[in-house]
Amino acid sequence: MRVAALLGLAAIAAATACSAAPVNYPDEIAAWRSDKDAYMRSSDSPVPAAQRAGFAPLPYYPIDEQYRVPAGLKVARGDDVIEMSTSTGKPRRMRRIGSLAFTLKGQPQTLTAFAEADDSSLRRLFVPFGDLTNGLETYQGGRYLDLDLKGSGVYELDFNRAYHPFCVFNPEYECPIPPRENRLPVPIKAGERTR
Repeated sequence: MRVAALLGLAAIAAATACSAAPVNYPDEIAAWRSDKDAYMRSSDSPVPAAQRAGFAPLPYYPIDEQYRVPAGLKVARGDDVIEMSTSTGKPRRMRRIGSLAFTLKGQPQTLTAFAEADDSSLRRLFVPFGDLTNGLETYQGGRYLDLDLKGSGVYELDFNRAYHPFCVFNPEYECPIPPRENRLPVPIKAGERTR
């Protein structure tokens, strides 16, 4: 189920990136959100088929460029595989790729980037995270970011693109739960919200 989720979100990102003229950042995020809403009503959606046609647009925090920050990846040494908890209770084998160091609103933070343990291509990094909005304004289990792998080791963490796992919309999906090391001690008021 995770692979299907990534492919769907990758298609949204690709469709948004293929626009003819450059757009400003708020317009880019607005277009990404509109594409995601359309995807959630499509035949590939995680939303159960009977609910798709009437699926309301997803709620989001206002776009805030303070939540778009550069991060440096410090690659983990060796083959560090962990058993990540999931929404179904079945552990998922994930490999630590490295830690992303960044500054958010003047405070230094870190998040660990992962990949599926058997993913040899490493084209995308998976960054599950929790924060102080979980269970109040966002899903209690946390949210996700996906990053395209870059040779430079410098990434853009754009929390305006933070999204809920698909198990929020359909309990048949198995969704990794962010490990303790990826629980930020601050509220991330950006990206998808539950209300």
